[in-house]
Amino acid sequence: MLAVNEYKTHNHVKFLVNYHFVWIPKRRKRVLIGEIVTRLRQVFAELAIEKEWDILALEVAPDHIHLFVSVKPTDAPHLVVKAFKGRSSYILRKEFPGLKKLPSLWTNSYFISTAGNVCSEVIKKYIEDPHHG
Repeated sequence: MLAVNEYKTHNHVKFLVNYHFVWIPKRRKRVLIGEIVTRLRQVFAELAIEKEWDILALEVAPDHIHLFVSVKPTDAPHLVVKAFKGRSSYILRKEFPGLKKLPSLWTNSYFISTAGNVCSEVIKKYIEDPHHG
């Protein structure tokens, strides 16, 4: 597993882009249990490999998901979460018919925050320091 603060290189860019996402099943139903969790983890891992993303941490609770993922700077966060939610919804609803009782597996909403290897306050102080140049 990739370290949380490990820089990567891609097309002449050195970067560290980490997103923390949280989202819930429709109606906050506690459906993320048993074999569904196992399959969800597989789907996420396969998607991450396909997109060249690194899952840094993943917690699946019965009624919500925390995903900490490292992506390329060209990958917009709304497309990253859309990929995880879309692929998992399609596959899980197909393989677990009980999930079709919900109008959709996931709500449209999600939480996101960014994270690097330094905090925002450190960056702000660096930028404001007239001697950094």
